[in-house]
Amino acid sequence: MNDLFNRYATPFITGLFLVSLISGVALFFHVGQSTFHEMHEILSMVLIVPFALHVWKNWRSVTNYIKRAPMWIALVVSLLISIPFAIPSGEGRSGPPQFALARAVMQGKIADVAPVFGTDGATLAAKLSAAGLNVTGPDQTLAAVGTASGKPTEAVAAALLAATAQ
Repeated sequence: MNDLFNRYATPFITGLFLVSLISGVALFFHVGQSTFHEMHEILSMVLIVPFALHVWKNWRSVTNYIKRAPMWIALVVSLLISIPFAIPSGEGRSGPPQFALARAVMQGKIADVAPVFGTDGATLAAKLSAAGLNVTGPDQTLAAVGTASGKPTEAVAAALLAATAQ
């Protein structure tokens, strides 16, 4: 088993790093987002296994690196340059734009959202109420409907889609 680790850890690190590199560059330049996003996320997670095996296999060399300043300088610089990416930008949107759109719809009043689904506020409110949600009227937001009904946003969205699917 040890021979298997020794033989394959570094080649898998190399292969998966190249996949991560190419998909990361494509994502940076907004090329093939739908193709590369999931590939980049999942295979970057898979990369952890051969990386851990590589560190384990080369633990003596790793400890020698840790004893010297270049490793600590590299780790500190890496941490420092990553901090701005972890601080919220204040733009109010995080994640894919379709999620931001869904959040905006859920913050909208039933009367305002209804025309998007080809109906009016009173009719949509009645349909949502018939679907088992606690609706007080067309001036209520979809998020408030979820809160009043004790339902998550996803359940309200599903009921909204079902109610307007005719």
